[in-house]
Amino acid sequence: MSKTSLKMTRGKAAAIVLGAACLLLLLLLLRVLLGHADCSTREGRLAFLSRLGWEVSAESETCDSCLLPREMSDVLREYNNMQRAQGYDLSRHLGERCDIYTYTVTNYPECGQAVLATLYVQGRRVIAGDVHSTALDGFMHGLKKE
Repeated sequence: MSKTSLKMTRGKAAAIVLGAACLLLLLLLLRVLLGHADCSTREGRLAFLSRLGWEVSAESETCDSCLLPREMSDVLREYNNMQRAQGYDLSRHLGERCDIYTYTVTNYPECGQAVLATLYVQGRRVIAGDVHSTALDGFMHGLKKE
């Protein structure tokens, strides 16, 4: 009887590490592709807001283009603190262009004034967003319901 040896060589170890790295990269790519809606389309943006629990009027959609400033002012820094709390970070996009989509929210609980949902979209993904009222003494909070 002959015994086969399971001897680990540098080549085998390198192949295992490379294979594991490729598998991890593939899993991360799938997570990115499947985990985020394509917000470059109206349907994608509406689906994104719906997944967060917001019902909006598709007909109310407005779109503006925005060039984010190269440096953060105090106001933008405060707004970005709210964004960072919900997983976004505008500081990574300073000096870049994005599209701003705004929708009228139709299911905001117990609110006497108009409520809007705003999405900052770059390419296919949302880079920031908020829900706010249009009243002078109104409110603003992140997209995610708490």
